[in-house]
Amino acid sequence: MAGVLRAHEPYPALVVDRHWNLVLANTPVEHLLAHVGPELLAPPVNLVRLGLDPRGLAPLIVNRAEVRSFLRTRLARQVARTGDTVVGALYDEFFAGEEPDRPGSRVPSEEVAVSMVFRLPEGELRLFSTITTFGTPQDITLDEISVESYYPADADSAALLQNIADAQQAPRP
Repeated sequence: MAGVLRAHEPYPALVVDRHWNLVLANTPVEHLLAHVGPELLAPPVNLVRLGLDPRGLAPLIVNRAEVRSFLRTRLARQVARTGDTVVGALYDEFFAGEEPDRPGSRVPSEEVAVSMVFRLPEGELRLFSTITTFGTPQDITLDEISVESYYPADADSAALLQNIADAQQAPRP
């Protein structure tokens, strides 16, 4: 898996388990995590917490409401499909008591992908992601992990990611 993540650079990619815990990440993800409170980086590092907690990436996400709605629906579907109590507790931690989306409103979670827009010190970064799952019915371990690969949503974001990668590789005095 590490080779797959390295091959995706300079774009962020990570491996997560069925409870949204980070298993492995490439260097561009580490750059994003540099903006996260250290208490959220203690294992197990949970991606939902990283994205929604005010000590995490939430302050950097320009389109928080859209991303939050997308995650809420994704978690709700996962809980309904699997009955997983760990994911259910995660859903309750962030979404318990919230009103459901109004009928007829544009719900981002009904879309195939939702861009995430980050405001980083280096500039604005627009990403969309794809999720790849592996496994066969005989291999529970592979069936429970997925690779989330992020791609730049525009040329400026691609250039920004390349500039960050170049800066990380530059020799230090």
